[in-house]
Amino acid sequence: MKYMLIMRATDEAFAGMEEIGFDALLATVGRYNEELIRAGVLLAAEGLAEAAEGAVVDYASDPPVVTDGPYGGAEKLFSGFYILDVASKEEAVEWARRMPLTGPGFRTEIRRVSTIDEFPQDNEWIQKERAWREDTGQL
Repeated sequence: MKYMLIMRATDEAFAGMEEIGFDALLATVGRYNEELIRAGVLLAAEGLAEAAEGAVVDYASDPPVVTDGPYGGAEKLFSGFYILDVASKEEAVEWARRMPLTGPGFRTEIRRVSTIDEFPQDNEWIQKERAWREDTGQL
């Protein structure tokens, strides 16, 4: 099963990371990533650029409203993610417990990633997506 670990941090938690120093931060996260790789569970891991570089499209009106970042409070944003291939939610939780950036203001949300097999296979759009995934080596 695939699970996404979504990292969230408050502004104060981010500020605390600056005190650590970038090289030390990379080493800390790098050791964790290496553990995930050795265990054979890491599928993807990405950090996200600051919210100020992004945008939000709000569909509450027609036409949708686009707002450039920064937007929302830090508690609504996430700064990066991991996608793991593990046997259970419990295993995903155990990996999240080992996350190296922890303390007040840090949170990790764990969500199972649905697979294409969970959708109606007789649906035209699911069949097209399955064909694309097969053509691109994703299935």
